[in-house]
Amino acid sequence: MIDGAMQPYALTLNKFIDHAAKWRPDVEVVTAREDGAVERVGYAALRERALRVSAVLAELGVRFGDRVATLAWNTQAHVEAWYAIMGLGGVCHTLNPRLTAAQLADMVKQSEARILIVSADLAPLAKQVVARAPSIAQILVIDGAPPNWGADELDVCVNALEPALGEANAHDIVWGEFDERTPSGLCFTSGTTGAPKGVTYTHRSSYLHTLRLLQADVVGITSFDVVMPVVPMFHANAWGLPFAAPAAGAKLVLPGRLTDGASLATLIQSENVTIAVGVPTVWLGLVEHLEAKGGDVPSLKRIMVGGAPLAPALMDRLERSLGVTVQTSWGMTELSPLGTSAPPGEPERKAYMSGRPAVGVDLMVFDAEGKRLSEQRNAEGHLRVRGSAVIERYFGHDAPATDAEGWFDTGDLAKIDSEGNLVITGRAKDLIKSGGEWINPAEIEAVVGALPQVSLVAVIGRSDPKWGERPILLVELREHQSISDEELLEPLRGRVAPWWVPDAVIRVQNMPLASTGKIDKMRLRSEYNDA
Repeated sequence: MIDGAMQPYALTLNKFIDHAAKWRPDVEVVTAREDGAVERVGYAALRERALRVSAVLAELGVRFGDRVATLAWNTQAHVEAWYAIMGLGGVCHTLNPRLTAAQLADMVKQSEARILIVSADLAPLAKQVVARAPSIAQILVIDGAPPNWGADELDVCVNALEPALGEANAHDIVWGEFDERTPSGLCFTSGTTGAPKGVTYTHRSSYLHTLRLLQADVVGITSFDVVMPVVPMFHANAWGLPFAAPAAGAKLVLPGRLTDGASLATLIQSENVTIAVGVPTVWLGLVEHLEAKGGDVPSLKRIMVGGAPLAPALMDRLERSLGVTVQTSWGMTELSPLGTSAPPGEPERKAYMSGRPAVGVDLMVFDAEGKRLSEQRNAEGHLRVRGSAVIERYFGHDAPATDAEGWFDTGDLAKIDSEGNLVITGRAKDLIKSGGEWINPAEIEAVVGALPQVSLVAVIGRSDPKWGERPILLVELREHQSISDEELLEPLRGRVAPWWVPDAVIRVQNMPLASTGKIDKMRLRSEYNDA
C-alpha cells in the first residue's frame, strides 16, 4: 500500500463543460446568425443539450472509438456536437468547408466516419463529399433545415438533429468513463505540401493544452472575459478555446459563418468582447471596416494572432486604430496547436516575436542534417518541438513523426533570442534557391509588408533558366493607395543582399488565401511560376 496516494482523476474533456455547468451555469454561449439574430444558451443548458446529442448518437450506433465527422461553423450546435462525441469516447473529425469535396472525401475515407454532422448551408458540399465517401451512412443537419433531397439523389439517411433532441433519453448517458489517453479529435493538416495528414488529439493532450492556454502568460482567460474565437473550430480545435472558455467560466461568443469586418465589429460591440483570436487577415478586415465606416470597439482589450506571420505595420495599425494589445503566437495543428505566445503584458512586444513556450512544450534548433546546434540562442536553425500535446505519429501511419528523442520537425526555420523568444525566420519549404544560394522570402516580406501602402505581400520563386529560381514580389495594396514598383523595392536595398531583391513586382487585386486564412503560396506558385 502506498501512503498518501491521490485519486485517479482522468483528464477527460467533458470535465470542462461539467465544471462550467455546475459553477457558472448561466454564463452564456452566444451564436451570431447570418440574418442578424443572436442565439444564447447558458453552460448548464448547453451541457444538457450535448448529453441529448450523445443519446442520439448512441441510438445511431456510435460506440467507443468511432469517428464522427463534422462540417460546420463556429456555433452553439457545433460545440454541443463536440462535447457529445468526445464525451462518449468517440473521435470528433472536423472537416474544413473551405477545402474541395474531393479533399474532404479523401479524409473521410481515412477516418471511416459513418455519421456526418453538417451545417444546413453546407449541405450541397456535404452531398458531394458523401457521394465520394461510401462510409457515411447518416447525415445529421444542424443550424437550419435539412435539404429536400429525393431518395434517388443520395443513398444515406438525412435528418435534422434538433427535433431528435426533444425525444432523446439522456438519463443513461455517462461521459468520460475511459482512459484519458483515449483519442478525442482528428484534424487534418492543411496540406500545403503533399497530401494532408491526420493529427489525432487525445483527452489528456487537449486537457493539458487547455491548462497551458489558461496560464496568465498565455491567453490568461478569466471568468470576467468575453472570448470570441474567430479561428474556426475545424482549424486545430479553434486553438482550444471551446475548451478553455468553459474551463474558466468565461462567456463564449461564436461568430458563425460571417467573419467579415462589419459582422465582427457588430458582434464585438453588442457582446462586449474582451479577447478575440484569429489569423491576421481577419483583423485586417476588421480595422479596414472601422477605418472606412467609423466606429470603435471599446470593450476589446486584446487580439491574439497566429497562423501566419504578422506584418509590423499591421500590428501597429491594429493597436493604434483599435486601442488593443496585439498578442503574437506560433503553433501548428501537430502541436494542438499552441507552441509559443508573447505574454499579454510583454513590454518589448514585436510583431516578429512569437513569444516563449509555456511549461509542457520544449523547443530546440537543429542544423540541416538533424544535429543540435551547439549554440541555441541567436542562431538560425531548423525548429523541432516536443511536449505533452505534440504529435507522435500521424493518423494511420506506422512510422513515428518524431526522431529517436521525440523531437518533431516543424519545417520552420527559427531563432531563439537571448530572452527565450521564438522568432520564426521562414519555412524551409519556402526558401528560394538561386544560383546555388538560399533566399529567405520571409525577410523580404517583412520589409515590404511594413510599407503603409501595402496590405498583403508574398514572395515566391519563379523558374529561371540561368539561376534555377529567382524571387518575385506579389502585393495587394491597401484601398485607395498607390506606390511604384521602385518604391516597393527601394527599402530592400541595403537591408538584404542585392541578389535577393525580386526580379519582378506583380500586383494582385485580392491575395489568394488558403483554407486556414494564410496566404496561399501553393496557388501563387502554380499561377505565377512561369509568369
